[in-house]
Amino acid sequence: MDPVILEKRDRIAWVTLNRPEALNALDDGLNDALWAVWEEFAADAAVDVAILTGAGKSFCAGADLRSFIPRLTQATPRALRESAARGIGGGLTRGQHTLTKPVIAAVNGHAIGGGFELALACDLRIASERARFGIFEVRHGLHPGDGGLVRLVAIAGSATALDLALTGREVDAEEASRLGLVNRVVPHEELLESAEETARLILRNSQSAIRSAKETIHGILGRTLDDALRLEHLNGYTCTPPGEIAARLEAFLGKRGGGG
Repeated sequence: MDPVILEKRDRIAWVTLNRPEALNALDDGLNDALWAVWEEFAADAAVDVAILTGAGKSFCAGADLRSFIPRLTQATPRALRESAARGIGGGLTRGQHTLTKPVIAAVNGHAIGGGFELALACDLRIASERARFGIFEVRHGLHPGDGGLVRLVAIAGSATALDLALTGREVDAEEASRLGLVNRVVPHEELLESAEETARLILRNSQSAIRSAKETIHGILGRTLDDALRLEHLNGYTCTPPGEIAARLEAFLGKRGGGG
């Protein structure tokens, strides 16, 4: 059984973590397969948005502790340094995190530990009412080390990051929405449909502008105000070929009868 299922339909790449018997925990096989999927997604001009979800009742139960913790605790400093180039989730958390095409997480169940980090590494998160989130690593003598804390602070602020990281408590979908961890909560049966609707909203826009906007948002984090404003200005007005801008403007004005 393939650890990841990749389907491409009408400009959308549907990526499904496929270890339901292990709650889609991330082992080497799944990480390697997912790395190849993100590479293919980035290179394929026929797809512009990805939707990531999990098979079965879980989105992702984090790193497979049977293989992850022994390797971590027995690793040499050199091995730990080398692993810094390749995060979990096929590198979406680190290593392929500069992917400019949007990725939507359709969180169908538990997203805990490394699974929470993977969801946070996606650009948008749509959660089933059954979704659950948590930093369970602290229960095992660890804390997030694959971008979870960095992204949690950026997305929800330090107060929420400290709350979840220090307590290790589970957060349901509704609370996740209140904390800003997810963009929307929907009935479980409508999850994939809602994710596709969001993807379609993205697809109707200029993909050059979309990718530049994503790159710019990540690029301005941590910069001074002047640097951030300069980067946004330069990227915003150079992201799309002039011919595409002219065509889109003409289409827009045509719909409005030439009005301003």
